[in-house]
Amino acid sequence: MLDSYNREIDYLRVSVTDRCNLRCRYCMPEEGIESIGHLKILTLEQISQIIKVAIEQIGIKKIRLTGGEPLVRKGIVNLIHDIAKIPKIEEIAITTNGILFYDMAEELQQAGLSRVNFSLDSLKNDKFNYITRFGHIDKVFNSIQKAIDLGLAPVKINTVVMKGFNDDEILDFVKLAYDMPVHVRFIEFMPVGDLPFYTDDKRFSVEEMKDIIRSKYVLTKGSLVQGNGPAKCFNLNGGKGSIGFISAMSDHFCGQCNRLRLTADGKLRACLYSSKETNLKMALDNGANEDVITRLIDKTILEKPNRHHMTEGWGINNVRKMYQIGG
Repeated sequence: MLDSYNREIDYLRVSVTDRCNLRCRYCMPEEGIESIGHLKILTLEQISQIIKVAIEQIGIKKIRLTGGEPLVRKGIVNLIHDIAKIPKIEEIAITTNGILFYDMAEELQQAGLSRVNFSLDSLKNDKFNYITRFGHIDKVFNSIQKAIDLGLAPVKINTVVMKGFNDDEILDFVKLAYDMPVHVRFIEFMPVGDLPFYTDDKRFSVEEMKDIIRSKYVLTKGSLVQGNGPAKCFNLNGGKGSIGFISAMSDHFCGQCNRLRLTADGKLRACLYSSKETNLKMALDNGANEDVITRLIDKTILEKPNRHHMTEGWGINNVRKMYQIGG
């Protein structure tokens, strides 16, 4: 399926819940969170139905399950098992904070999980506690090692770089990728959700990150790392792993965007930064068949904007926070 700008759309990110066991400052407010009620959230059967249509009728090849924290959703293993049975699916991945992954890893892999991305913004316990508001970093380290041991390669670590918070840890993360077979992705801080924690002075560009890394490491242009992501990848001479950069702010990658996002309450978004949504849950609740869902997805793809406008602000009509859209 091509959008109106001739981009092939073959990647669907599915938020299975808006709930999370952490409260990361750039994603969720500390309190006053109103979780989606049971009747308003997509059932696992509805998620499977939408994914089946997306794969068989639209040409989606990769599914990524997100949240909130996807591993807090009851039945997540069964959902992965159901997705894995759909013909033509090429990859099922999750993005997780890693707190629950260790104890669930084997079961997730046996169900059909292909890969895992871990969100980790600091390697230091005190900073980890600050940015997540609570959490145990040792559990994340154990989960990363577990994923490596199980062969869920490439194991990716997503690190949002924030000036004055963790920009002094960039070389520490590179050393992690040098010493371990992981792919560390440095992500520019984005103003998603209008949370007070975001300020322009916390932005740290990819070029600034590269300058720091090149002071100690030799970077060579790497081949694309499996996962259909927007990162520009580099190998570390002599290292076991690799690194990547996602320049969402300084050099947008919208021309190569291949994704759709499905929120936990059944709204389909063609762009993270657009407030325009298609209500698939309402259609399913009203008895829509596969042909109707296919047409709604088609329409959303054809309305996908040319590019985002992050530098212009979140927008007064874009009221959702990141955890409500899907990480």
